[in-house]
Amino acid sequence: MSRWVSSAAPAAGPRRWAVVGNGENRRVGLFTAAALAAGLPAPRVVEWRDVLRDGGHDFAADEVVRLDSPGENAEVDRLLRGVDEPTRVEGSATWYARFLTAVGSLRGGVRLDDPTELAVLFDKRRCHARLAAAGVPVPPSPTSGGAWPVRGWEDVRAAMREHRMPRVFVKPAHGSSGSGILAVEAGAGRLHATTPVEVAPGGRLHNSLRVRRLTDERTVAGIVDALAPDGLHVERWLPKAALAGRSADLRVLVVAGRATHAVVRTSRFPLTNLHLGGVRGDLAAAKAAAGDRWAAALEICERAAACFPGTLCVGVDLLPATGWRRFAVGEVNAFGDLLPGLLGLPGGGAEELDTYAAQLAAVRSGWPPRPRRDRAPH
Repeated sequence: MSRWVSSAAPAAGPRRWAVVGNGENRRVGLFTAAALAAGLPAPRVVEWRDVLRDGGHDFAADEVVRLDSPGENAEVDRLLRGVDEPTRVEGSATWYARFLTAVGSLRGGVRLDDPTELAVLFDKRRCHARLAAAGVPVPPSPTSGGAWPVRGWEDVRAAMREHRMPRVFVKPAHGSSGSGILAVEAGAGRLHATTPVEVAPGGRLHNSLRVRRLTDERTVAGIVDALAPDGLHVERWLPKAALAGRSADLRVLVVAGRATHAVVRTSRFPLTNLHLGGVRGDLAAAKAAAGDRWAAALEICERAAACFPGTLCVGVDLLPATGWRRFAVGEVNAFGDLLPGLLGLPGGGAEELDTYAAQLAAVRSGWPPRPRRDRAPH
């Protein structure tokens, strides 16, 4: 039986649920299904569209308020980023500012996503610095904490030279789901970049589901120069472990401080995002490859999540080094729980539960441990 499942009455405290999300989105649907399966009333859904248009929303004191991703809705995306084409890459800095303003406009309720922590989670430079300061292993990065401003491609090239990084990832600081990312490798007078970015006529950048390999440095420079005003994060490209002949990493979900779910992502490209052609790998094979280091790998994810104690659930992207003996944290995701059909890890406290049911159970068992006042993001 799960650590969070009990035949006794649920813990005292707030019982009504509200979700801020896009009502038509599968995330909201899956969470609602989990609530109904747990014998709870359907959560009240507050649309991100309405929050943005109305300048906020008020919640009752006894409502548990869960924030879900504002993605996959063209109107919400337009309100947040100020662009009319959902596939456009540009506009992430505007998205970040408007998203944090929207989060700060939510009033009342018991919050599961600390606003000040969301401000860090959605800035890869700040998140990297926080993890590094806590001793969590992360890839070396000259831009950690904003130490190295990136104004364009020349700054990236300078960082690669001065920090002796011939292979780097260049990421939009406020991006998600692999948007705008480039895996760059330089050497022997040649340069290659692997990216889902497609350059449209007129120079507009679009995310594509097809990963492409670029060899023209002018094209790569043009992409980086176009993205730089939104903020960029650069980090060393660590060689990843392989599984079944494919590059592999893991998404590990941490709920209420414990690593509860994990999925292996494999790809023939350095980008393992499942929507970019990555596929789920064999978790048992990954655990066998890690051997006695598996427990340490999960502990690293829990340490990363502990950097955000006011947030119930985060998805940690864990990078296994070649040989599966060492691990580093690539990213920590505020909305990293979309793992349909995945049940909990043995011994993780949520063995019989999917990712949404695990969060419901954690709250019913008493998370957060003590009341917190809302804090505006900064």
